[in-house]
Amino acid sequence: MRFKKAGLSAVMIAMMLLAGGCGGGTQAVGSGAQKPGAGAQAEGSGAQSPGAGVQAEGSRAQEPGAGAQAEATVTQAPETESDQDKGETTPRTPDSEANEQTPVYADEIKDGVYPVKVESSSNMFQITACELTVKDGTMSAVMTMGGTGYLKLYMGTGEAAGKASEADFIPYVETAEGTHTFKVPVKALDMEIDCSAFSKKKEKWYDRILVFRSDSLPPECVAGGNVTTAGSLSLEDGMYTAEVALTGGSGRASVESPASLRVEDGNVFATIIWGSANYDYMKVDGGKFDLISTEGNSAFEIPVAVFDRNIPVIADTVAMSEPHEIEYGLIIDSATIVKVQ
Repeated sequence: MRFKKAGLSAVMIAMMLLAGGCGGGTQAVGSGAQKPGAGAQAEGSGAQSPGAGVQAEGSRAQEPGAGAQAEATVTQAPETESDQDKGETTPRTPDSEANEQTPVYADEIKDGVYPVKVESSSNMFQITACELTVKDGTMSAVMTMGGTGYLKLYMGTGEAAGKASEADFIPYVETAEGTHTFKVPVKALDMEIDCSAFSKKKEKWYDRILVFRSDSLPPECVAGGNVTTAGSLSLEDGMYTAEVALTGGSGRASVESPASLRVEDGNVFATIIWGSANYDYMKVDGGKFDLISTEGNSAFEIPVAVFDRNIPVIADTVAMSEPHEIEYGLIIDSATIVKVQ
């Protein structure tokens, strides 16, 4: 009887082992089924490698940004048409500060002809020079282009241009030097203006956004004397301090605030101290200004023609492999001026 039970037990154990073996075999097959998945995952990892390469490239692209000139180098790239279809469907805002500024209209500017800075939403639409004409309450500008790839402009979107008549288009005018110019109406300064350009090679319209900068005009051209100067503030000779804000660049640079002001014979000079020692000279209103000290952070004394408006300045950085001039702006708040006792 014991032998029969033992035999039965042996049979049951054998069946269990067989069942376990089959289950293990099934599991092994399942494991085998998972291997392609693992391979797919590996392939997915491989698919991420180019992304990693892109990220690495992005990191390298940001390195010049430490010198704050990378974006300026890009926007000044020569105009070609081979890349016009890349990223051109949605124009970017030329300067986020334009959204925060108050538009300046023709009746706020004295009649005359002035050089003016123009910002474009695309480096494929490079404007190398621009002349603003203010007359009888209207403004127009003649823009000199960095290339000859556009045949005509339309002051509006590309979609609207496709529905407009030929009479609404602005043709180019070729100068004696062979450059192309366009004369366009300017509704207001410091305001985003839609402009579409027709490509000679692609035979299609491309959307652009233009901003004509009022802070690039001479301070004396503002009508009605609405310019805050040392004279209008009746500042006596002496030393003062005032809050100063930095604009432009990559956004990573900084200056010390408040800044020291020196008033002499009605002229104002500000001591600008940067947040680093990486600048070796500044340019303001056509003049070049060297360091006033070789110790500590870069410091310069520059003239101040106007308060409460953006003063265009250029600072040369030596933080990159090669020196680069970077465009900035300084706004000195007249409401914060305090006389130093």
